[in-house]
Amino acid sequence: MSTDRDYYEILGVPRTASPEEIKQAFRKLARQYHPDVNNEADAEEKFKEINEAYSVLSDADKRGRFDRYGKSGLGDMGGMQDFSTHFEDIFEELFGFGMGGGRTSSRRNAPRKGRDLQMGATLTFEEAVFGTEKTIEFERDEVCSTCHGSGAEPGTKVTTCPQCHGKGEIRQVRQTFIVQMVETIPCPKCHGRGQLIEKPCHTCNGSGIERKKVKKTVNIPAGVDSGMQVRLPNEGQPGSNGGPNGNLYVMVDVKEHEYFRRRENDIFLDLDINITQAVLGAEMLIPTVDGVEETLRVPAGTQPGTVFTIKGKGVPRLRHSGRGDERVIVNIDIPKKLSQEQKELFEKLAATLGEKPQPKSKGFFDWLNDTLGGN
Repeated sequence: MSTDRDYYEILGVPRTASPEEIKQAFRKLARQYHPDVNNEADAEEKFKEINEAYSVLSDADKRGRFDRYGKSGLGDMGGMQDFSTHFEDIFEELFGFGMGGGRTSSRRNAPRKGRDLQMGATLTFEEAVFGTEKTIEFERDEVCSTCHGSGAEPGTKVTTCPQCHGKGEIRQVRQTFIVQMVETIPCPKCHGRGQLIEKPCHTCNGSGIERKKVKKTVNIPAGVDSGMQVRLPNEGQPGSNGGPNGNLYVMVDVKEHEYFRRRENDIFLDLDINITQAVLGAEMLIPTVDGVEETLRVPAGTQPGTVFTIKGKGVPRLRHSGRGDERVIVNIDIPKKLSQEQKELFEKLAATLGEKPQPKSKGFFDWLNDTLGGN
């Protein structure tokens, strides 16, 4: 299935949503529309639509391409993923048993991956074009340096919970009007840990983790743009029960440049020339994002809106070789005030050119469309 709806709209999240917010939105909708729990006629189609949206937005590379180019930029990167693990978690949350019907008492203490974190990094136009290193500072939980994650004060005992026998959960029988139901709940004595701590660690108060400030250097690749993310594996929140850390996602925001603007891998520059340069032609130096000026020859008779191309002076292509181009769009600067001598010269020129207006085959919007390559 391939949906025409916006993936953010499907999951009901803003385009600035963090990976954790996207995951939470997906789990909520998946619980609501899974065909095994929803008997509506369109539940299965909605479920597939939700699945497709999450398969893109949960992947940093796919999300970056979608944010920049839309669905056309995904190419063969789209498609569905196998989310059986997510749905087993969903069924356990809803019913206390796995999708196969069996109780999942062993899952509570199973290793779980830590939460992903998201930070922002603001870049100059040049930093985004050529890449850079940024040092970011943020807070995250880390294994307690005093108890090394046990939660117990060093030198004190940690014993197996006698009520749940180390499982971290107990089975509870509940009688309904129709049947007797058995559900699994966290052990009230050890609060799901499976162990009893004689004396909690004075640093982390028995949690096994402590909050710390962390500095990380992020390598920003050449060619990034606003809205893209750089992933730092295993730099997120710590996992539980021996599970791996989550990831850290750095969201890129690029400042506007005084002269240059960007469209995909090309850089655009508006250039004002005077009327004599347009009529007689000229040779001039043009700034580039590299900081080195390039010589541009403007031929005689150049018209407003003419676009000149400086090859290879655009933005490097992400994950590909080569660069885009610099596009120089010419504008004729018409003087608003003239000296008496200039006015007399223009009057003499006007007498030789004639004053009868000539209709054009193309208007302003046609020129704008040709210049910017619109549809």
